[in-house]
Amino acid sequence: MTRQISSRITVNPKQCGGHPCIRGMRIRVSDVIDLFASGLTAEEILEEMPDLEAEDLQAALQYASDRINHPVLIAA
Repeated sequence: MTRQISSRITVNPKQCGGHPCIRGMRIRVSDVIDLFASGLTAEEILEEMPDLEAEDLQAALQYASDRINHPVLIAA
């Protein structure tokens, strides 16, 4: 994880079932990704969730990309 992501994405086993969240808030990374997937723009998401910052959205997207784009080893 890059420095910006690690400072913006937090994981606390006692919060939101241990799912990655934005800066310790109860806004999960998956919530942000779902909003993008439903067609909202970054501006609309920031309007809907005023506690978020543009850098949070960027970190959420980067976090999701990093999680998807990791090598998978398959035992033969």
